[in-house]
Amino acid sequence: MISFFTFLSVVAYQLFSTQAVTTIDIRNNCPFTVWAAAIPGGGRRLDYGGKWSLQPKSGQNGNRIWGRTNCNFDASGRGQCQTGDCNGVLECQAFGTVPATLAEFNLDNSNNLDFLDISLVDGFNVPMEFSPTSGNCSVRISCTADIIGQCPNELRIPGGCNDPCTVFKTNEYCCTNGPGSCGPTDFSKFFKERCPDAYSYPLDEPTSLSTCPSATNYRVVFCP
Repeated sequence: MISFFTFLSVVAYQLFSTQAVTTIDIRNNCPFTVWAAAIPGGGRRLDYGGKWSLQPKSGQNGNRIWGRTNCNFDASGRGQCQTGDCNGVLECQAFGTVPATLAEFNLDNSNNLDFLDISLVDGFNVPMEFSPTSGNCSVRISCTADIIGQCPNELRIPGGCNDPCTVFKTNEYCCTNGPGSCGPTDFSKFFKERCPDAYSYPLDEPTSLSTCPSATNYRVVFCP
């Protein structure tokens, strides 16, 4: 028989665990099918108006959600996407190929805060919004410009707009030599001018990273 105090501790832990669960609702408002992908989470086909909900664990780094376009999968979930493909499977277990607009997040990372951003460091393929739906947080991050239509010729690719690091593979664009080794370029300024909320190059943290209290719920919308 457990003690009364042990019982209260168990109840308190369960209540805290329940309150700490974060839900991220993903919705496709595009007039075309988007195959949503998430690490962790897998993947899901979303036709216009389609929804998918995730409850990722807290304390994990490197979480991301993105959209894949022009995909074909067989009954076993094997196939290929024009943009954002993740090793030819519907249920992603690895990051997708560029270009892909990314919603990135770390939940309950430090000081009881969630960290979130939209990143164009891997290029652009689908307009996106990433915003809270609960709690005391007014952050709204979006990237809805016609980046594909206005994409510089050097970065153009069917279905998307590549990032310059993928194309040129130099430190100027990749920032592989660490902090202070690179800065904004004409290409990163192209992305930043059109989507000022989003990461435009790998060291663009000061103007691109947002926070919300932990246990906030969120939504990711394709074509908001």
